[in-house]
Amino acid sequence: MNPPTDHSPFAAGNRQVLLEVALVFVVFFVQGATPVPDVNEPYYLGRAIRFWQPGWAAGDFFLCTDQSHRVFYFAFGWLSLWLSPTAMAWVGRLMTWLLMAWAWRRLSFAAVPRRWYSVLTAALLVAVIEHCHMAGEWLIGGVEAKGFAYVLVLLGLEALLRNRWNRTWLLLGAAASFHVLVGGWAVVAAAIAWIATGARDLRSMLPGLLGGLVLSLPGLLPSLLLNFGTEPDVIRQANMIYVFERLYHHLSISQIPGWFVARFLLLTLVWLVLCRVTPADEVSRRLRAFVAGTLVIALVGVVLAPLAYFDQALCAAVLRFYWFRLIDVVVPLGTVLTAASLIAWKLQSSPRLGRFALAAAIVAASVPLGLHAAERLVPRTPRADRLPNYVAWRRACNWVVDSRQIDLDAKFLTPRMTQTFKWYTKRPEVANWKEIPQDAAAIVEWRLRMRDLYATGWRAPAERWHEWPGGSDFRRLKEIGDKYDADYVITFVRPQLPLEVVYRNRTYVIYRLPATDP
Repeated sequence: MNPPTDHSPFAAGNRQVLLEVALVFVVFFVQGATPVPDVNEPYYLGRAIRFWQPGWAAGDFFLCTDQSHRVFYFAFGWLSLWLSPTAMAWVGRLMTWLLMAWAWRRLSFAAVPRRWYSVLTAALLVAVIEHCHMAGEWLIGGVEAKGFAYVLVLLGLEALLRNRWNRTWLLLGAAASFHVLVGGWAVVAAAIAWIATGARDLRSMLPGLLGGLVLSLPGLLPSLLLNFGTEPDVIRQANMIYVFERLYHHLSISQIPGWFVARFLLLTLVWLVLCRVTPADEVSRRLRAFVAGTLVIALVGVVLAPLAYFDQALCAAVLRFYWFRLIDVVVPLGTVLTAASLIAWKLQSSPRLGRFALAAAIVAASVPLGLHAAERLVPRTPRADRLPNYVAWRRACNWVVDSRQIDLDAKFLTPRMTQTFKWYTKRPEVANWKEIPQDAAAIVEWRLRMRDLYATGWRAPAERWHEWPGGSDFRRLKEIGDKYDADYVITFVRPQLPLEVVYRNRTYVIYRLPATDP
């Protein structure tokens, strides 16, 4: 019996496909509908707002640095002209999840041409990514550039499975325009799959390759020009800071928790076993080759890691490219789709075993999704807010806006781990730990600011940083304020400082810093 023919999810009268897309969207909504803002939303949406509103948080160090995700900022940031940051985040999330649901339904049907399987595979996918990622990558979450890039990657992978290589290169090139690393590594994995499967000759793919390259340029060129004209020594310093001080948990296999590595290796073993016991056709071979391509990329990152023992600068220069980015998404993707293919085959060859496997898969997908659904009913603190006493923090930030005593360009010294001060107040900061810039000169400047604002002078990692600017040293705090033209400091109520208090609650206090000495 031939499988049902697939159609565009937006074709007139195709209610079943539309319902599948809607149900996949519900799965993604339940998975990702955490309170706004999510971890990276102040980072990326702040830049998007600033792209369209140059006066927003004017004078903020991070927002004044160079940037590479300009296609995303241009295509999405205009919503800030009419919407608040919170409303903008929700619109972006819903848009991303809907596009992702459409793309996932297409990909799932291409791999396993059975109706309704896309809903099951979507629920399994988000659960496996959440619990088996190695380097912290995710697919469904807050709105940022990589969400739109992954939509295009899923569509590109669907085209690859259908042996439409020109379309594959075009879609992956477009993905690179939104996020050069997500799209770029997907191109490399697809090239490995093309070589491994002995697909069409290179000449027939030239239109797609050239078109994909052209589409990628809006994302590729800003990234290549980010450090143009910067001194090599500054670039070396920036790479070291980026890889070994700030983002080591994403970039260096030796710094990723051992349990994260172990569970990912176990998942990879499960994928290999599934591939072994599942009959392979041309579609599944192309999928396996793409998954294997992402593992080859990650293996290169593992092999490069020992360079740190011989030349840390060289090691940092190569590890900064996020070698483990795709495996956190693609290996779960391959595992889920291969498992679904095995279930579909067993339902035909051994119905009793197939029904048991299908029931087990439904339970495995439903339990974590149900737990997330229950969580969404309980008010929670946004994941971007990591400071103690969320309510007190919001009250302090709201006072900055509502009191009308604080100018829009007034610059603040803020606690080290804050991520949401600008989000709530629209006022600039001197710096914080989360918002590391992308260009080399600004990265070096960022580390200087971190040391000026928060360094304790101790070497032990747990004692290296103060959580508030200047610690409890009033003179040091005044020096910092003078150096960076800061007007106010928002910090914890204790220890008390001999400065003018403009606002206080049980947890936070806002001081006015004295004017810079002539």
